[in-house]
Amino acid sequence: MKHNTPKFILLLVPFSGKYPSFLLTVLPLIFGLYACQSERTLPEETDYPQQFREWSSYMGDPGRTHFSSLDQINKENVNELEVAWVYNAGDADPESYIQCNPLVIDNIMYASSPKLKVFALNAATGQELWKFDPFAGTDDKSFTRGLAYWEEADQQRILFTAKGYLYALDAKTGKPVADFGEQGKVDLTQGLGRDIKGLAYSYLAPGTIYKNLIIMGAINSEGHPAAPGHIRAFDVRNGEQVWIFHTIPHPGEFGYDTWEDTTAYQFIGGANNWSGMTLDEDRGIVFVPTGSASFDFYGGNRKGANLFANCLLALNAETGERLWHYQTVHHDIWDRDLPTPPTLVTVEHEGKPVDAVAQITKSGFVYVFNRETGESLFPIEEKPYPKSDLIGEETWPTQPLPLKPPPFARQQLTEEDINPYSEDKDSLLAVFRKSSGAGQFIPPSLEGSIIFPGLDGGGEWGGAGYDPFSNMLYVNANEDAWMLAMEEVEEVPEGDLLALGKNVYQSNCSVCHGADLQGSSFHGNAPALVDLEQRMKETEVHERIREGLGAMPSFAFLSEGQIKAVSAFLLDKEGASGVDEEALESTSEQSLRYSFAGYTRFADSEGYPGVKPPWGTLNAIDLNKGEIAWQVPLGEYEELTERGIPKTGTENYGGPVVTAGGLIFIGATKDSYFRAFDKETGEELWKFRLPAAGMATPCTYEVEGRQYVVIAAGGGKNTDERGDAYVAFALPK
Repeated sequence: MKHNTPKFILLLVPFSGKYPSFLLTVLPLIFGLYACQSERTLPEETDYPQQFREWSSYMGDPGRTHFSSLDQINKENVNELEVAWVYNAGDADPESYIQCNPLVIDNIMYASSPKLKVFALNAATGQELWKFDPFAGTDDKSFTRGLAYWEEADQQRILFTAKGYLYALDAKTGKPVADFGEQGKVDLTQGLGRDIKGLAYSYLAPGTIYKNLIIMGAINSEGHPAAPGHIRAFDVRNGEQVWIFHTIPHPGEFGYDTWEDTTAYQFIGGANNWSGMTLDEDRGIVFVPTGSASFDFYGGNRKGANLFANCLLALNAETGERLWHYQTVHHDIWDRDLPTPPTLVTVEHEGKPVDAVAQITKSGFVYVFNRETGESLFPIEEKPYPKSDLIGEETWPTQPLPLKPPPFARQQLTEEDINPYSEDKDSLLAVFRKSSGAGQFIPPSLEGSIIFPGLDGGGEWGGAGYDPFSNMLYVNANEDAWMLAMEEVEEVPEGDLLALGKNVYQSNCSVCHGADLQGSSFHGNAPALVDLEQRMKETEVHERIREGLGAMPSFAFLSEGQIKAVSAFLLDKEGASGVDEEALESTSEQSLRYSFAGYTRFADSEGYPGVKPPWGTLNAIDLNKGEIAWQVPLGEYEELTERGIPKTGTENYGGPVVTAGGLIFIGATKDSYFRAFDKETGEELWKFRLPAAGMATPCTYEVEGRQYVVIAAGGGKNTDERGDAYVAFALPK
């Protein structure tokens, strides 16, 4: 393989602001050496640049490459790894998990606990330096996938979101910065141009730092009503809002005509960036992947293509101006959010190097675009799909799919793909034959269909790793199928409190807790609500609905009459009465014709996926050729292996770290192992069982000449165990 450009220069870009004198010295030498050769072969591992010894940004760097130039730990010695230290945050509970990718700056690690206490540790020893609890004195809890770091002169700040507030802490002390917003926090529910009182609004990804701005997205309700997902930038120094980009365009803005209802910007929610963003610092471009418009599974009230939902947006980071966009799903009714920040890459295309941005998807594809123009480097086909038979729904006639690289997750489910090892194969076949379809973009229906890849991908929020020398993209994927069914929202007979309560439940609660109240692991381990009257008093149910708790958002937008009605329904209060006109009117305005029957996996009675293995994979994708170089199972059900079944892989959450030592480090799997793979072949070289599943992206860094690899072991939404540990590994001293 030949490379005609010194791609390692791209790795110096993040240091241009911090070390300008270094670049002035080293760049002439680099270009001089490069000018002496017309072609450069792929460098040996020892030729990798040595700048990336810290982990100073979410996913490693602003380009979200997950790449480290460290090579002290390598293929030859990875089996010698030992636990260097363990930090226990001390606040795990049966519903908590850690998804945090830590930061490491100047030998200090910044991370968060299962209940979102932010802390600083000595990165060499794990000793706690400070801890901050945004929920002190309350029962609130949440989590974050990462933190943001900013510095200017002698100021260093850690920024993160808790519920609806953006916090700024002094990185040295952990104390709120008094002159940021109001005593260290900014209310993110303000400044959206719409009153979202009572609606869920927060951000689990870290904000993206550009100069003195922090650029923010949002996580909001996937039902109706929901807050809009507009993209905003705030001044890191004082918390003031600087610019806003309307992801649901206002009159006169580009994309406004892609919504048939011209008032959609006043009431439609979603089209939000919940997964984080990617920054090209040199060009001043922030790449923003967005999710579907709300409600996720029925769009009868939002007809049209629905820009800028399901888009990769390229915005001017300074002003928020749209530079280009690409919509990966038109009029999404399958919850096909773009699930992770894209990755900055450089691709050998038509004989020339092209700076590009690669976006993975839940549907198992990789889109690769020219960073400046938005032109796709590989052909994309608009493929026709069936129409919906739900009243009022108007599906878009085609959906775009790239022809290269090939999908990294299977796309179709046939009878031959049913799990051959399951004792329930006949039952699985019966469900499959009864469904209205199995694969991509089959419209949701009352009889139900099978969506494959499932609602958790394909690709997920852990993102892709990238080796800037081989141009190889590393992606872990789920290969599981889910059931996708709708139900009609029942009309409310006059004076029937329980019928009103069921209507409110279908419209607001069944998406997480299921049509049958059996709960779901999809959204924050939503518990079953059957027999709720044996566990909670009516006043407690009212408070939980109004205030929310943990992963459950507040439903304060519901009227007191609606809360009374849904509480009566949940507590099975036969004979309850007292419907008021305000509750009926509010419910009529908020309800859609259909609701989602709930998140249900296509699985057998033992909980194993209904499709044949692999159920989780690790993939290497050659972006120069647009080909998959290798694919291996990721994770294992040891009880199945003992029965002679080949390694199956497991459902997985969290991303990889790619190193100059020839390794890919990844946890993510349901089996609680942390693994190292050979990045050239996919061979598993090492694994270690964590105290709980490591469903978070790890980090690697160097302190005083010693390389460390750290992962959060907190368990996940598909495991019973929960933990509060950060586990650090290193070679013996």
